[in-house]
Amino acid sequence: MDILFWLHSSVRWLVVLVALIAAIKFAAGWARRAHAEKVDRALMSAFSGLIDLQVALGVVYLLVQGIFSLQRIEHTVTMFVVAIVAHLPLRWRTRTDTNVLRNNLIVVIAVILLIIAGIASLPGSRWFLRGL
Repeated sequence: MDILFWLHSSVRWLVVLVALIAAIKFAAGWARRAHAEKVDRALMSAFSGLIDLQVALGVVYLLVQGIFSLQRIEHTVTMFVVAIVAHLPLRWRTRTDTNVLRNNLIVVIAVILLIIAGIASLPGSRWFLRGL
């Protein structure tokens, strides 16, 4: 069980790293009115894949731990929404216009904001959103 928690806690840093790289790449591309390329699709796929891995690890950890408090269920539901939002770029994966970069950037930012909200719902969270 500790290994699951460790994995779940470690993958988050990969999510943060890829989100940061993606946000910078998409913002820079959108600012210079570049067209989406294969590398942009690959970056978005890596991002959504890491989100999927994180959600899967979290669900397995929740089931193994067996603590189904309201906060943990809220966290789980929020993270399922995160996974759905992270896969929205599949709708425009074959397009190459500059709107793809803008849309990808919006998705990355929305996912990060939803993750922050989901983490804030956990028991013992010291995030600023707690208590709102």
